[in-house]
Amino acid sequence: MNKTILVTGATSGFGKAIAIRFAQNGYTVCVTGRREERLASLKAELEKEYGANVITLAFDVRNRKQVEDAMTNLKQQIKHIDILVNNAGLASGLSTIDEGNIDDWEVMIDTNVKGLLYITRQIAPMMRKQASGHIINIGSTAGKQVYKNGNVYCASKFAVDALTQATRIDLLHYGIKVTAINPGMAETEFSLVRFKGDEERAKNMYAGVKALQPEDIADIAWYCATLPPHVCINDVTVTCLTQANSFYAIKEEERAKPRSL
Repeated sequence: MNKTILVTGATSGFGKAIAIRFAQNGYTVCVTGRREERLASLKAELEKEYGANVITLAFDVRNRKQVEDAMTNLKQQIKHIDILVNNAGLASGLSTIDEGNIDDWEVMIDTNVKGLLYITRQIAPMMRKQASGHIINIGSTAGKQVYKNGNVYCASKFAVDALTQATRIDLLHYGIKVTAINPGMAETEFSLVRFKGDEERAKNMYAGVKALQPEDIADIAWYCATLPPHVCINDVTVTCLTQANSFYAIKEEERAKPRSL
């Protein structure tokens, strides 16, 4: 039977790369995002390059009614979903808690936490009825360690970590796998969004660093999704070679050079 994956936030970065990876391997790909023109472009690309069956759903995961309407529409087209990737997420701003922009806080909480919950609440009952499925939540190293000025973003990703663990427990009897993938520094639109379009500031975040690429996370998602049925990767934390964790990272030029023995 043809398998189906639903990927949120698929208009760029990890989500887009994951959609491409699974389309390459014959999956029906359902992709969501706010930017309808990007969804249409991705659909055309996947259909042309891989002959994939692609369903696009343009909506904002922060809006509960939009989520419910979109998922009702999807369920009329698709009766079986094998994999849900909760990828939609963002950081907005970088400031201390006493100077934080409350609008930024609400955007992060509504997207990273409530958006994930809205989608999961719609899809988990389908998987429970199937007695199978795989939910992959894209977290962050920020959900493992809090860093300076990360406050609310980190809190939202800690919530993703907690919800992933809780979901695994709640759905254990139904044969549903639940996995968290927690990337560190990655070269996507993440910093561009965080710094509200400041391209120079975003670019400087990756200067001198060979950061993770979207395709790296897509490869990990594919690996987790294609293991034997009895094997579930619960939690993966991944960084580039020059990053140890949220606190410690070096530039490529600081790496030790080979020495003669």
